[in-house]
Amino acid sequence: MPTEPENAPSNRSAGSGVGRRRALLAAGAVLAAGVGATVGEAVGGDRTPGRAGATTGAPPPEAPIPFHGARQAGLTAPQLPATKLLAFDLPPTSAATDREAVRTLLAAWTSTLAAAAGPTPDPRLRTDGGAPRLTSLVGLGPALTTRLALALALPAGFADLPPFPGDRLDPARSGGDLLLQLCAADHWTLAVVAELATTAARKAGATPRWAQTGFLPRTAPGATPRNLLGFKDGTANPDEDAARQWVWGPAGPHENATVLVYRRIRMDTAAFAALPEEKQNLVMGRRAGDGAPLTGTAEHDEPDLYAKHPDGAYVIPATAHVRLTGPRLDGGARMLRRGYSYDDAPGDSGLLFCAFMRDPGQFTRVQNRLAERDALNPFVEHTASAVAYVLPGAPEGTTLGDHLWA
Repeated sequence: MPTEPENAPSNRSAGSGVGRRRALLAAGAVLAAGVGATVGEAVGGDRTPGRAGATTGAPPPEAPIPFHGARQAGLTAPQLPATKLLAFDLPPTSAATDREAVRTLLAAWTSTLAAAAGPTPDPRLRTDGGAPRLTSLVGLGPALTTRLALALALPAGFADLPPFPGDRLDPARSGGDLLLQLCAADHWTLAVVAELATTAARKAGATPRWAQTGFLPRTAPGATPRNLLGFKDGTANPDEDAARQWVWGPAGPHENATVLVYRRIRMDTAAFAALPEEKQNLVMGRRAGDGAPLTGTAEHDEPDLYAKHPDGAYVIPATAHVRLTGPRLDGGARMLRRGYSYDDAPGDSGLLFCAFMRDPGQFTRVQNRLAERDALNPFVEHTASAVAYVLPGAPEGTTLGDHLWA
């Protein structure tokens, strides 16, 4: 701060050594104050409204995530912290009319979502932070693909999932002819883009069936997010080589397509939190702290399902969640999991399980094992379900679903 006149140092002894030292100290203080002000302006900026040349000092806005590409950005970009899933139904007419309605809708969604992900004409998305951070994912339900009489060459398991023991599915929250997942950095963007997408769907003759929002905790880049039970969720996701075998479709028009299995899973988080941490770890087969399997030292260590204690008991119990979901029990098959948490009401919070795989029969096999003996069963309840054929992406100059009509 500037030195006030009444507090200025006296020049009475300026000719003496002490006086000179006082003068130098005073000058240094003024200089330091000036340097401090300069640094403060460089870092924090002049926040006076209307000042010419004023800067905020905020980091530059992140680049928008491109909509166009061989695969849909909702699967290739890093997970964004907020999501909204929307399902729509298309009233059946004839195969030809339904195909035209779907073509119209996919073209409208391509235009809408591409505009929303970049420089957009909608003023609500023109924020001070630049273009919104947004990704999207579009899929078709099993009933619709059958009605469209499309030669999708999908696996025989592409159908609505069979019932599983313990399911308490709400039909009003399940299924759907078309599924759209939006992910964004904030709920504002989700609300605006969901409105635009719903308007386009209505114009094409589709009607909203259900919607569900979700979120992720604050997570360091590259780290695995945690679910509401406090455990990391998505640790064993496949790398690109494994994903080409187990997640993405075979070579050909469906090479960059996949299948989404969605489950809304209510969790009794209070009851689980009441367990001692050691018991929680045994239920999951992993440690809550670092996510490592009980047989390992780091999160991504492969669980050793055969390791035993001296008394012969498995280190990872026979009913542990990680054992029953292990790829070894499915010939190495892996899912790509990109789940979110939800919190809709007191007593209704949990996980939005979103997993992607080439063959949804893989999920059926895993869920049957879990339903039979998973130690986590007392704390979870499946309340909604959906399956969707996730379209390949739309490279620049093309439209989502172009390959369907070739």
